[in-house]
Amino acid sequence: MSDYEDRFWTSRDGVKLHFRDYAGPGSPEGDAKPPVICLPGLTRNARDFELLAPRLAARWRVLCPDMRGRGDSEYAKDAATYNPVQYCEDVLALLDQENIGRFVAIGTSLGGLMTMGLALAAPERIAGAVLNDVGPLLEPVGLSRILDYVGQGRNFATWVHAARALEGTHGAAHPGQPLDFWIGKAKQLMALGSNGRIVFDYDMKIAEPLREQDLESPADLWPAWEALAGRPLLVLRGALSDLLSEATLKRMIARVPEAEAVTLDNVGHTPTLDEPEAIAAIERLLARVA
Repeated sequence: MSDYEDRFWTSRDGVKLHFRDYAGPGSPEGDAKPPVICLPGLTRNARDFELLAPRLAARWRVLCPDMRGRGDSEYAKDAATYNPVQYCEDVLALLDQENIGRFVAIGTSLGGLMTMGLALAAPERIAGAVLNDVGPLLEPVGLSRILDYVGQGRNFATWVHAARALEGTHGAAHPGQPLDFWIGKAKQLMALGSNGRIVFDYDMKIAEPLREQDLESPADLWPAWEALAGRPLLVLRGALSDLLSEATLKRMIARVPEAEAVTLDNVGHTPTLDEPEAIAAIERLLARVA
């Protein structure tokens, strides 16, 4: 028996979307503790938080959505809707369905960009936030690396083949990890296709809007970061990250001094959130929310 319920909501443009709902311990009378919503990275899904969510669910309700085109959510008919503004609208529709007034966001990579977008769109709804290896300024080398692999549509005969391929792409971000680690990552990111091959569990068309962006003239996201001020904040950075630089992290804290910054050794983009230092930092943030 799983420790979550598979549930669904529908976007305003009619896409059926899936989320895992970890009910948590229940709310005593008068306990207005907000739920935690875990927002995954670009090619990721609800399984990305399968280690963190049960740990947090001992004290909090935790929701882990599959964004459109990922996991058990439907693929969008219009690839142009694969963009952060639409993803934020989809999350707001989920909040409305579940009557969630305020929530704690834990956003990995794209999920962190969504968290900042939600801070602009509906600041009153965010009770606290964790940004996992992402900020308002993204390093071009990291963005280029992501563009090199997203939407490639590769497939594999076995989970070991899939794991070795992931290690080939992301090994620099997780040096020295054993085969079991990469098999676990493959099972989070991939699924068994209808032809018996193992495939990435997302719509390859999510790459199309990305390839139209001008990496030389990125959007100014600093106002979105500053919109998160005034509530418990945590920024996690992998020491080996090629997407969130140490200099950008320092600028983030200079602009929002109440945010806590934690750099995790020997990991790049992105930390798994199973690192002891990451878990401790997330627990500190949730204690401040509570």
